[in-house]
Amino acid sequence: MKLNSQKNGAKLSEPLNQNKGNKMPKTVTITGAAGQIGYQLAFRIASGQLLGANKKINLNLLEITPALDALRGVAMELEDCAFETLGQINISDDPNIAFMDSDYGFLVGAKPRGPGMERSDLLQENAKIFSAQGKAINENASRDIKVLVVGNPANTNALIAMSNAPDIDKNAFTAMMRLDHNRALAQLASHLNCHSSELSNMAIWGNHSTTQYPDISNLKLNGENITSLLDSAWVRDNFIPGVQNRGAEIIKARGLSSAASAASAAIDHMRDWTLDTKIDDWVSMAIPSDGSYGVSEGIIYSFPVICKNGSYSIIQNLEIDDFSMASMKLTEEELLEERAAIQQLL
Repeated sequence: MKLNSQKNGAKLSEPLNQNKGNKMPKTVTITGAAGQIGYQLAFRIASGQLLGANKKINLNLLEITPALDALRGVAMELEDCAFETLGQINISDDPNIAFMDSDYGFLVGAKPRGPGMERSDLLQENAKIFSAQGKAINENASRDIKVLVVGNPANTNALIAMSNAPDIDKNAFTAMMRLDHNRALAQLASHLNCHSSELSNMAIWGNHSTTQYPDISNLKLNGENITSLLDSAWVRDNFIPGVQNRGAEIIKARGLSSAASAASAAIDHMRDWTLDTKIDDWVSMAIPSDGSYGVSEGIIYSFPVICKNGSYSIIQNLEIDDFSMASMKLTEEELLEERAAIQQLL
């Protein structure tokens, strides 16, 4: 394993030892890597949970300058794990260094909403961060990079990054809805007294916010459609708001936002995108809208998708009832409002 520490392009420490084994490791970039989610994510990726036990990876870890000391501590812990799948560890406060030759980008770091801060102010502040990272990806990353934006507001942050990387395929930019997808499966499994692995064809539409629409219209249990077995009042009054507000519920309970579950969902998202979704099932990913289901183009919107051979495709021709369409439009409108707030930066 090899540890490099870089600040504004200058090396701060010499490599500790040499990378051995796989000659073609994949490079994974994590931003905000000393934060709660980034910390959880780094160890799971380094241990092989993303690409498997036979694929070596290099980790590029990015943080703001004041957090570099904490990031050094993260890197030292990663070294101490002696993961067989981990090659080099590079730490930096420069996005251009962090995204150099990157194959996978987990954009976790974002400015949190402070007291009295309007949502529009939050969008503007994060636009600065994700504009710079989008440009760094455009200039330095692999042309085949896969990008997952986790930092909120994730959908619009992904749009900003994508807009600042014109030389990268726009379909390389996604935002995380898998946490909402997993939350929905967990709540349904509890209600139905089954295991979440027995459920399939769940969908989350729209924005990673409280306007998202968890849709059980095509839900199956062990391959059989069970939508008719679920009480519509429970779905509308308990299940949907339960998924929409789960993040706030966790903050209230533990005093901190979701970290381990968010990291787990991020790996689920990227692993399925890379290694394919399960047969006869789909997942929810926020991706650049292509106009499917009448959703406006030019926003990052969550659709049900399947992944195969490193690409995703939207599930087409699903029947959409009036309630679903109204719910999908509501979350679309929020995303259009977010885009309007940062239009000058796109």
